[in-house]
Amino acid sequence: MNWSEFTKWGARISEWAARYHRDIRSRPVRSQAAPGDTLKALPEHPPETGVPMEAIFDDFERIVMPGITHWQHPGFFAYFPSNATPPSILAEFLSSTIAAQCMLWQTSPAATEMETRMVDWLRQSLGLDSGFEGVIQDSASSATLAAVLTMRERALNWTGNSDGLAGQPKLRIYCSEEVHTSVDRAIWIAGIGQANLCRIPTRGPLRGMDPDALDAAIREDSAAGLRPAGIVVSVGGTGTGGTDPVGAVCDVAAAHDLYVHVDAAWAGAAMICPEFRSLWDGVEKADSIVFNPHKWLGVQFDCSAHFVKSPDDLVRTLAIRPEYLKTHGHDGIVNYSEWSIPLGRRFRALKLWFVLRTYGLEGLRQMIRNHVEWSRELYDMLVATPGFEGVTAPVLSLFTFRYMPEGTTDPDALNLRLVNAINDDGRIYLTQTRVDDALVIRFQVGQAEVTREDVLMAHEVITEIAATL
Repeated sequence: MNWSEFTKWGARISEWAARYHRDIRSRPVRSQAAPGDTLKALPEHPPETGVPMEAIFDDFERIVMPGITHWQHPGFFAYFPSNATPPSILAEFLSSTIAAQCMLWQTSPAATEMETRMVDWLRQSLGLDSGFEGVIQDSASSATLAAVLTMRERALNWTGNSDGLAGQPKLRIYCSEEVHTSVDRAIWIAGIGQANLCRIPTRGPLRGMDPDALDAAIREDSAAGLRPAGIVVSVGGTGTGGTDPVGAVCDVAAAHDLYVHVDAAWAGAAMICPEFRSLWDGVEKADSIVFNPHKWLGVQFDCSAHFVKSPDDLVRTLAIRPEYLKTHGHDGIVNYSEWSIPLGRRFRALKLWFVLRTYGLEGLRQMIRNHVEWSRELYDMLVATPGFEGVTAPVLSLFTFRYMPEGTTDPDALNLRLVNAINDDGRIYLTQTRVDDALVIRFQVGQAEVTREDVLMAHEVITEIAATL
C-alpha cells in the first residue's frame, strides 16, 4: 500500500467507524459466534503474495465482525465499560501514525512531558493532594503488580531483587474477598505465594474489610515470625462494588508501618464528582492509588493512572539503567519506563489530553452522575417487580439482583438460565457473580453514549425473558 491508497482507506475506515457507532444498537451486544467460527474462517497458512485492501476489508466484515462483542453498545451492562469516545479514537489514530516508542524522555520528550501534565490534571480532578505524583500504566493489573513488588522490596529492606526470596522471611499481604483477581496474580508473580495472601473478613453494606480483624491478623502474623508487607484496599470492587474503609485501614497500616495500595480501577473515575468522594475517605493516607480512565472517563483502553507518594520507592523497585538507556547532559528528567514493568511504552497521554479538553470535567461529571442516577432508578424498578429481589444495593452505578419467583427450588440454576437467555437475546449484556456463595446477576451502567431509555429498557428485557423461563 502506498500513501495515496492510505489516504483513501483512512477516509473509508473513518466513515465506517462513524457508521458503526451510529448504528450499533442494531447489533446484538454479545457476539453470537460459536467457538471456532473465526478460526475456521481463517486460512491455515499465511499468503505468499499480497492481497488487495478491498478483499482484506471485505474479510474483516465477513470474518471478524460476527465474532466481536460490542463493548461500545449502549446495552453493554456487563463487566465495566471500555469506552472509546470520538476524541479518544482520533488521538489513538495520531498516536498510531506517529508510532513513537516512549520509553525515555529522549525518545519522545513531548510524550513524557504530556504524561507528567496529564497525570497531574487527573490528580487535581480527583481532589488528591499534591503529595501524589503518577505515571500512566497499561492496566490496573500492572499498577497493582508494581505496588506489590514495592511492598516486597520495602519489607525486605530492598534486597529481594538482588538476593532473591530464598532464605528471606515469609511476607504477608492483606486484602478482603472483594479485591480483583489481579491481586492474586501480583502475589504469584512477585514470588510471595498465594498462601501468603491473607483475606480479611468483611462487614457492612459496602462489604469492606474489618479494620479490627486486619489489625488482629497483622499482630498474629508478626508473633508467628512472618513479615507483614502491605495491604491492598478495594474501592468499588468488580463483583459488587465492595469498598474498604480506606481511612481506617490506612490507620492500621500506619501503626504497623505497612504500605497501602488502593485499587479503585473502576470507581476512581467517579471521584471527579466531589459528592462521591466519601467512598474513599482517607485516601490521602495511602501510598499508591490506581484507577482506569479507560473504564469510565471516555478514554479507550489502555490507560491506567497510577499515583504514588514516593516515586523513589517505585523507581528503586523497577529501574534498570544500562548505558544505552541513559540520557547524558540533561538533569532532572523523568524516564517513565523506570516507573513501569515494561520497557516499551505507548503515547497514552495524548488521548487523555484530547478527551479532557473536548468534554471538560463538567461534561464528564454529568455523564457519571447520569449513570449513577439511572442505575439507581432501574434498581428500584427491579426490586419493586414481583419475583425479583435486590441482593446488593447500588454502589455508584453497580448493583446485583436475582430472580426468585415463588416456588423456586434451585435459584442458582434459574438465575444462570436467565443470564444466558438475556445474552442470547442480544438486546443487552449482563454477567453473573456470587454473593455469600449465591449466584446473582450483576448490572453496571457505564457506556459513554447510553441513555436513560437504554437503561430502563433493560427492565423490560429482563422481566420479559424471565417470564418465559
